[in-house]
Amino acid sequence: MSITTHTAEPTRRRPALRLVETKSLSRDDWLTVRKTGIGGSDAAAAVGLNPYKSMLELWLEKTGRDTDLEKPDPKDTTHPVYWGSLLEPIVAAAYTQQTGNKVRKVNAVLRHPTVPFMLANLDREVTGTDVQILECKTAGINGAKLWREGPPEYVQLQVQHQLAVTGKQAADVAVLICGQQLDVHRIERDNDLIAKLIELESRFWQYVESDTPPPADGSDSADRALRCLFPRDAGRTVDFSDDRNLSATFADLVTVRAEIETRENVESQLKQRLQQSMGEATRAIFETGEVSWKRSKDSSGIDLKKLLADHPDLGTEYATTKPGSRRFLVSV
Repeated sequence: MSITTHTAEPTRRRPALRLVETKSLSRDDWLTVRKTGIGGSDAAAAVGLNPYKSMLELWLEKTGRDTDLEKPDPKDTTHPVYWGSLLEPIVAAAYTQQTGNKVRKVNAVLRHPTVPFMLANLDREVTGTDVQILECKTAGINGAKLWREGPPEYVQLQVQHQLAVTGKQAADVAVLICGQQLDVHRIERDNDLIAKLIELESRFWQYVESDTPPPADGSDSADRALRCLFPRDAGRTVDFSDDRNLSATFADLVTVRAEIETRENVESQLKQRLQQSMGEATRAIFETGEVSWKRSKDSSGIDLKKLLADHPDLGTEYATTKPGSRRFLVSV
């Protein structure tokens, strides 16, 4: 799906519905409201284009099956969610100072006037200009590279979703890069993209309404979702011998794993050839790049085996049980 943006001809649209006021709404109640539809931050995941969350993980959330999934603690100062929330008003204030545009909070969850499952919770509303929505973002060292060419695809989809719900024509995305650089990106309403987005979001919402899980996409997010959805094994055997599709899938898996093993062996041989040629050198330069081979710093630790042998009582006093997890093993 193309994510190019363009200016569309303005048409008369019905305003969004105010589903619920959020000024005095608790976080738990707010999360409950979010489960009744697809919000802007859900849009990319709902259509399979969020690099951090799969359709399957989003489906778990919307169907209330995500209780065993690890969720970010809004008070955890080591998580980007904490800093994004804390810095949102600062980003909004800096946006006003940089652009002169005045903004105000919208203390409500909005609903599309004709597509009930489409929700939006705007960061800010811009007043008195052609742009009417402000989306505030923060990007750290790792995330900054995603913004080099402008807003990442998943952010563009979030904004187009918000424009669809509100009927607005344009939005500004203000992103604070590494805590010291504020970039502002204008995104115009793209009616063609919005039509495609509504179509794909409708397909996802069918999975939710029919209580049918969407297919896994091979991502780490989908892996977490599957482990959450099926945490235990029942000890029984299922026979897929007569299922041609699944038998073909198994055969493809065996073939791909063999190819990976072969390529990994080749990769090891090439790496070792370079290491052998480098000897004790720290760095090597080639026509198209370079490699480094550095010794890591010495690390210290505790010899638990010896500690428990000398003080066996500690094993009982501080023993913990770690829940087991399922392993997927292939035999041919």
